[in-house]
Amino acid sequence: MSKGKKVFISFIGLIVLLQLVPYGWEHSNPPVLREPQWDSPETQNLARQACFDCHSNETIWPWYSYVAPVSWLVRHDVEEGRSELNFSEWGSGRDGEEGDEMSREIRKGKMPLRPYVLLHPEADLSPSDKEALMKGLTATARNSQSAPEHREGEAD
Repeated sequence: MSKGKKVFISFIGLIVLLQLVPYGWEHSNPPVLREPQWDSPETQNLARQACFDCHSNETIWPWYSYVAPVSWLVRHDVEEGRSELNFSEWGSGRDGEEGDEMSREIRKGKMPLRPYVLLHPEADLSPSDKEALMKGLTATARNSQSAPEHREGEAD
């Protein structure tokens, strides 16, 4: 057997063994507790297009998110994204003051993450869509600051 073939078989064996590591198997989408008061349907649609897979409880888990070691990276990014900002649990943290911060991250090109955009070209927003999203997120955050507090179980 050639050296190249042995390396290839060893690589495949390693990938198969990595599947036994339990981290990254669970792909949970907890219930949506509360979304922001969106300033417009356009902002909501742009956020869904570019942000929701990592920053909501409505993650769409693609096939590669079930294959280690990629599954580890995907799960880590979703967990970290949800902990920083979660559109499905709006009002449970400091979301209302984050409008300008969200816009800065988009303007600097830090969000969405480059690897995510490579695998999800629909998240690669045009400059005008990015501008609309930044303005909309800032307005949405301000709307949330001025909105009366709603607690689960209370009548509207």
